[in-house]
Amino acid sequence: MIAERSAPALAGLMMDRSLQISRLIDHAATWHGDVEIVTQRTGDPDRRSNYRELRARSAQLAHALHERLHVAPGDRVATFAWNTQRHLELYYGVSGMGAVLHTINPRLFAPQIVYIVNHARDRFVFLDADLVPVLEPLADQLPGVEGYVILCGEAEMPVTTLRNAVAYESLIAGLPDDIAWPELDERTASSLCYTSGTTGNPKGVLYSHRSTLLHAFAQAASWQAGSGSQAVVLPVVPLFHANAWGLPYMAPMQGSKLVFADPHLDPAALYDAFEREQVTLTCGVPTIWLRLLEYLDRNELRFSSLKLLGVGGTAPPRSMIEAFEVKYGVTVLNAWGMTETSPACTFGTPKPEHDVLPQRIDYKTHAGRCLFGVEMRIMGDDGVPQPFDGTSQGEIHVRGPWIASGYFDDEDATARGITDDGWLRTGDIATIDPDGYVTIRDRAKDVIKSGGEWISSIELENIAVAHPDVAEAAAIGVPHPTWSERPVLFVVAKQGRTVDAAAVLAFLEGKVAKWWVPDDVHVVAELPHTATGKVSKRTLREHYAAATG
Repeated sequence: MIAERSAPALAGLMMDRSLQISRLIDHAATWHGDVEIVTQRTGDPDRRSNYRELRARSAQLAHALHERLHVAPGDRVATFAWNTQRHLELYYGVSGMGAVLHTINPRLFAPQIVYIVNHARDRFVFLDADLVPVLEPLADQLPGVEGYVILCGEAEMPVTTLRNAVAYESLIAGLPDDIAWPELDERTASSLCYTSGTTGNPKGVLYSHRSTLLHAFAQAASWQAGSGSQAVVLPVVPLFHANAWGLPYMAPMQGSKLVFADPHLDPAALYDAFEREQVTLTCGVPTIWLRLLEYLDRNELRFSSLKLLGVGGTAPPRSMIEAFEVKYGVTVLNAWGMTETSPACTFGTPKPEHDVLPQRIDYKTHAGRCLFGVEMRIMGDDGVPQPFDGTSQGEIHVRGPWIASGYFDDEDATARGITDDGWLRTGDIATIDPDGYVTIRDRAKDVIKSGGEWISSIELENIAVAHPDVAEAAAIGVPHPTWSERPVLFVVAKQGRTVDAAAVLAFLEGKVAKWWVPDDVHVVAELPHTATGKVSKRTLREHYAAATG
């Protein structure tokens, strides 16, 4: 049973100031007002602003929501947008006035978008002009949406069939650029993100002001790699994905310059953004960094400012970590978490005795160790907690002040995802060693079960990517009459190179147990990806089943 919270025997004599997101932007505007916020778009001039202006425009937005759109506390206001300053204004204006910011991934399939908007009961949708054609065909299926706000000025306003459409700049024009933010209970809902819905419908994770700020504090304490490592932050991770891993809250907390790059993430444009803005910290999924490494190698380029590279979403290959750390002098931090955990639970900072080569690289292939505030256990199939011995594995369960206690308006998902004693079931299979390093072995649905033993698809993929001709790899389990499942590997060649399947199999020999070696290797032009940039194993399995009958 979950222990009840009791009243204190003696209360401390400290001020009871609630943790509110509005306090972040007030702090940044007061103490870091001149620090820049830069939005880049290919073919357009950079938009340059600062925290003082961000606070003023967020105040105008909050007034517009209340006075012109009649948004009430608790109402959901959706965004359908890329990484820009205007999107960031919604982060603070919506949550600050007591409504709920609902970020929607524009890369989702149309049925998922329709489900999410209707399930959240969004009253208004704020969207980028280039995404208007995506929503127009869906608008008739979104009866609860009262109007659409296009994130542009009146001169850039597109012709659209979206009902009650208005330009963002017109919506906020003429309103006060100052505000006395309402005093909110810190447990008030602040933002809503949906999982990617790889199995069944997406599930809503409803963050609070308290959880968001506690997570930001934990992030700020963890992203450390020497002086100036957080001076200029470029979140490659989108603002619509788990609140961009908390970076839009951590940056103003610390007064870090924020840079928003072109959303198409071309390696050349990304590298140019790093260099022009002297970026010191960036975060994103391994797919982005593997492409960037290829670009750097082909063009014999180096970084002049980048110090710290955060990796999440899926385990990074050892070869990738080694290239950034040894060849390019960039510290890599591998982190683990999920939408339900805000998302950070672990960070890959090695213990001092492990922070030397080559051990440092080996330890950074792990997901890291738990942040303070997160409790973790691994549960075996028999429901018994497993020891932290580095070999016993099971499903990760977590709990803490920024961990979801249930899913928004979804009792069935909550019953499946939260244990009777109040832990979140993550669906990730892992081991934890005596030093506290967490190693993600696989997603429960992706682990390959062959002859009663488990084969980690992640480990196969990361070794395959170390092959000099392989850019990306994915392993799946396919049915086998004797062994239940056997691994099959799919690989994509690096630009300008060719991959031989037999050579890949030979490359794996001696690096994994013989029975781990895939039964087959398929060289493909590209791998299917989910809306969050991860390889879609489900799609691969479906394609393989269709091709093999």
